[in-house]
Amino acid sequence: MEGIGLVGLGAGLGAGLAIVGGGGGIGRLAAAAMESIARQPEAANDIKGGMIITAAFIEGVTLFAVVVCLLLALNTAPPVA
Repeated sequence: MEGIGLVGLGAGLGAGLAIVGGGGGIGRLAAAAMESIARQPEAANDIKGGMIITAAFIEGVTLFAVVVCLLLALNTAPPVA
């Protein structure tokens, strides 16, 4: 019975860490893109396009991680004897 609580705790921590990691990744991506645009304004359209595609990939991986954590948390019902 203790393992069920630990799985739920691990799933909650995993979901939280995935969201924090995704947010940090997108924040660093945006900061680097804005710095690049400031240094080379004529390449702004190319930089923005790459930034949007990369941010979408980061969001997708983050969503996948959260879904896996939720599936772990919801699949912890004790077995019926």
